[in-house]
Amino acid sequence: MEDESRITELELRYMQQQELLQELSEVLYAQRRELDTLKAELEFVKKKLEGDPGLVDARQQEKPPHY
Repeated sequence: MEDESRITELELRYMQQQELLQELSEVLYAQRRELDTLKAELEFVKKKLEGDPGLVDARQQEKPPHY
């Protein structure tokens, strides 16, 4: 009888671990998708800033003294 209860306990632990692994896998997948989105947005911003450096450096947007 003791062996049967040990086997049952091991099966329950195994099932819990499987559920946890599935949850972790889903979280990892969601984080990977979010990271990919953020990387794409960062690349977009980098390209935009390369095209218009005045967006970052305010001195390039200062009005000339005669204004």
